[in-house]
Amino acid sequence: MKPKGVILETIDSPADLKHLPLSDLPELVIELREYIIDTLATHPGHLASSLGTVELCVALHYVFNTPDDKIVWDVGHQAYAHKILTGRRELFPTIRTMGGISGFPKMEESPYDSFGTGHSSTSISAALGMATASKLQGCTHRQHIAVIGDGAMTGGEAFEALNNAGVSKANILVILNDNGISIDKAVGGLSHYLVKITASPKYNQIKETLWQRTGGDKGGSKSQNFFSRTLHTLKSSLLEGSNFFESLGFRYFGPVDGHDVGGLVEVLSQLQHIKGPKLLHIVTKKGKGMKRAEKNPVTYHAPGKYNADTGVQISTSQRLSPLKYQDVFGHTIIELAERNDKIVGITPAMPTGCSLNLMMERMPQRTFDVGIAEQHAVTFAAGLAAQGMVPFCNIYSSFMQRAFDQVVHDVALQRLHVVMCLDRAGLVGDDGPTHHGAFDLAYFRPIPNLTICAPMDEHELRHMMYTAQLPGQGPVVIRYPRGSSVHPDWHNAMQPLAIGRGRCLRVGETVALLTIGHVGNHAAEAAARLADEGIAVGHYDMRFVKPLDVELLDEVARQYSHVVTVEDGCLQGGFGSAVLEYYSDRQENNPTAPLPQVHRLGIPDHFVQHGPVPALKHECGIDSDGIYNLIKRILR
Repeated sequence: MKPKGVILETIDSPADLKHLPLSDLPELVIELREYIIDTLATHPGHLASSLGTVELCVALHYVFNTPDDKIVWDVGHQAYAHKILTGRRELFPTIRTMGGISGFPKMEESPYDSFGTGHSSTSISAALGMATASKLQGCTHRQHIAVIGDGAMTGGEAFEALNNAGVSKANILVILNDNGISIDKAVGGLSHYLVKITASPKYNQIKETLWQRTGGDKGGSKSQNFFSRTLHTLKSSLLEGSNFFESLGFRYFGPVDGHDVGGLVEVLSQLQHIKGPKLLHIVTKKGKGMKRAEKNPVTYHAPGKYNADTGVQISTSQRLSPLKYQDVFGHTIIELAERNDKIVGITPAMPTGCSLNLMMERMPQRTFDVGIAEQHAVTFAAGLAAQGMVPFCNIYSSFMQRAFDQVVHDVALQRLHVVMCLDRAGLVGDDGPTHHGAFDLAYFRPIPNLTICAPMDEHELRHMMYTAQLPGQGPVVIRYPRGSSVHPDWHNAMQPLAIGRGRCLRVGETVALLTIGHVGNHAAEAAARLADEGIAVGHYDMRFVKPLDVELLDEVARQYSHVVTVEDGCLQGGFGSAVLEYYSDRQENNPTAPLPQVHRLGIPDHFVQHGPVPALKHECGIDSDGIYNLIKRILR
């Protein structure tokens, strides 16, 4: 797919962009938006966020000397125009496809991607580190820009970085892309504060008057200094608490129109000559240039396929197809909360993504979106549990990595009854290595007092959620994958499960499959194929990684000479490692006990790249073909 616009076709790098007259930039912006909309209609990706930053991308590369000047995009899914302008125009239709370019900035992909950003709130820390390195290396001309948007300023790391950067005197520019929304609507005090700055008509009217009276764009240094001092006083007097960024040591500029490309070029040209920490507050519209995306930026954050002309989404759902695991969670927590008034729901800025928005609509007083703040979410849940509530804290597996210490110190150490639901566990597909939930089993398994389980299907998920909220439980981790569950009829009667007990699904000879979670369905397919060939393979759904069902493991050791463990997590330290550890310790204590040979399947020791989930599972050998082929090799 080629760009429609004649100007865009001439841009292969920012150097080409700089040759354009300023008057051509508005037309280039239109062409960029059309190219993004047309491409993502058939090659799905993050639409609304990147539509909102087109003018900013153009202005940044027009003004600054990239890649020598460093731009860090936070969060990375707002950087599609950046990719197109930096030599990847022809490759853009391959975005998020296997072997194609990443949906996020990626250092190994381009020198213009100065830092990889898939998780949020990291840009200011990274840019400050780069600015400090430049200073130590004697490079005084280099600019360092952190573009932070889509709610990422609500993340704790962003606040920590602001606090450090403000007193560093580093040459850093933070651009706050304020679109009032992350993936869902932005929440919290900072969001209200930014709205207050933006919406004050008195402040903006006086600001414009003073600007013109001090010479406007052509004002000299004295008038500009007077203008800055006067604005500082105005913001303090008219807008209570509005000097937040200045109080941290930043020079604050804005708010300005983020869709005025000429105005952005002008203000960025001025700011590049001002030393020290600076913050430019721009106001943008998420989904800009596509009416449906502007009206419904949540849906069009990543809408899948749609009609490029009308914006209407193209449905791929099939009648009676299984619900997504996240939707089963969303409906089930409501069902449980209606029975148990102690249950509350918590999410860090992902109510729609994890389907907690269903409970939020039904029970708004018992559902909490805490912003992009996973650490806070976990300790907030611990505080609720300390007072007798039963919080279900739903966090994507890869995002939970940020809250490891809180799980250890605030939840597990105190044996608090917090239910941590890890959505998007395992391989997630096109978002790639920043979002694969590969490590949760390995990093949670060593923590004392945790119960860790994974359902093979949505019926098991409902049983586990029901069991987790029962009185007397400590902290419980339930992990489940992205995408569809197994059965069209998802609404089974919930029953309590015995903690740490697995189940036998198929009895066999010689080889036993031990599985955890949804990949057990692939093992069941492989076992069925082998049964058609007259080969009987045992299959055991372990349900729990911690505590392990050691009685079941002993039974398997007595009946089978080979054991194959299958998991959709990393091999190092995961479920298969737990089985190996048990058999090793058992042999040490009881040398005469039967010891099967253990073969492990899981995610190998490298970062798996982006691509369709079935293809990635095949690459890792954890689909039905991989399991089938391993068993055939064992039997040979």
